[in-house]
Amino acid sequence: MLQAYGLTKSYASVIAVKDVSFTLAPGQVLGCLGPNGSGKSTTVKMLTGLLEPTRGKVLFNGEDIHDDLRGYRKQLGYVPEEPNLYPYLSGHEYLEMIGLLRGIPHPKLRKKMNALLHLFLLDTSRHASMASYSKGMRQRILLIAALMDDPKLLIFDEPLSGLDVTTALIVKNLIRGLGEQGRAVFYCSHVLEVVEQVCSHLLILRKGTVLACDSSETIRRKVEYGSLETAFLQMVEEVDPHQIARDVITVVEEQ
Repeated sequence: MLQAYGLTKSYASVIAVKDVSFTLAPGQVLGCLGPNGSGKSTTVKMLTGLLEPTRGKVLFNGEDIHDDLRGYRKQLGYVPEEPNLYPYLSGHEYLEMIGLLRGIPHPKLRKKMNALLHLFLLDTSRHASMASYSKGMRQRILLIAALMDDPKLLIFDEPLSGLDVTTALIVKNLIRGLGEQGRAVFYCSHVLEVVEQVCSHLLILRKGTVLACDSSETIRRKVEYGSLETAFLQMVEEVDPHQIARDVITVVEEQ
């Protein structure tokens, strides 16, 4: 469904992403991992069409997304890392605007919007200005907006940011369920525990390049560790986090 071929993005002499390639098939949940500065956000922006690659291309069902970007985005549900919304609109007004822009028939839009606002516990604040919303409430509005048009491809960039425990559990189960229903999901996160729970496949980036791209089980087996956390630390980090934690405690306790 989604294929990236040799994605490269340069800013002047700085290469943010270099030769990133992968395939995301229907029914797969692909977790994108990497430390800060690894190129995750740049990769996500190229996958959504917000950035054009310096080299390489993104294909959706075999077609370059930039040949029909509007048609591609019709099939895409996207939750960005930062919930930058129109603060003067209410949640209801924002979702209605998104539905109209997507061309969802009004009766269908109203039915879906009402049901999703109820399920995401936003009924009572649906007509309040989003300037009054917490970060978690804005994140829930973004999730509803991404799901309303029944997209075949979903790209989530830190979707659990700001969510309370209950909503985070709902979203984790939702992501697994979307994959089981045949959607293709690209899930970008720093939270290794969640990635391990919901992702069938992994894309691990470091300094803008691909370290590994395979099923979660295969990657854990290759590095001979049972948990994703230890596999990630062995492959990506050049520090010993346990030793650093002990050193921090030592410095704090110094008189």
